[in-house]
Amino acid sequence: MKPSVPVHTAVLVIDVQAGLFAAKPPPFEAETVIARINAVTEQARQAGAPVIFIQHDSEPSEPDLVPFSEGWKLHPKLEVRPGELVIRKTTCDAFYGTALESELRSRGITTLLLMGFATDFCVDSTLRNALSKDFSVIVVADAHTTADDPILKAELVIKHHNWAWANCISRKGVTILKASEVRFPAAAAT
Repeated sequence: MKPSVPVHTAVLVIDVQAGLFAAKPPPFEAETVIARINAVTEQARQAGAPVIFIQHDSEPSEPDLVPFSEGWKLHPKLEVRPGELVIRKTTCDAFYGTALESELRSRGITTLLLMGFATDFCVDSTLRNALSKDFSVIVVADAHTTADDPILKAELVIKHHNWAWANCISRKGVTILKASEVRFPAAAAT
């Protein structure tokens, strides 16, 4: 099968943390989304693409994500390999005040594949800043999630964002793929 993901792509898994997924009710299709993330990250690893985890640090007023608390830890069902990069952030945007951009540039990354939590906040903010930094962006449409908000159910928030991102006016545009459509190029022989 032809690759759907270009060479020089990094995978960003945003805020898949125990406390966020333990909410009552949990994020939309939480367990299924984590399984899809794990399937895509495994493909990325086999192709030699970097997998980077983004982890949100909160203030003590948000006890679920205070650094080093149980809720702050990456979700126990999320497959993280030793040595994979974890970048901590304090705002919705994974670039703001972090080393993310310098890490990506130092690795020659030109495309970001995004998955994770929260569609309408952290995934969206990171995606828009990535576009402004001239990265190409791929979103795995069924591997990001959020919770219901006071106005819309999570399923509609996700569908709306997938549509909005696909129609976003930017120099490179945004590609939307389902997890089953993601194909990384074969790893180069060493």
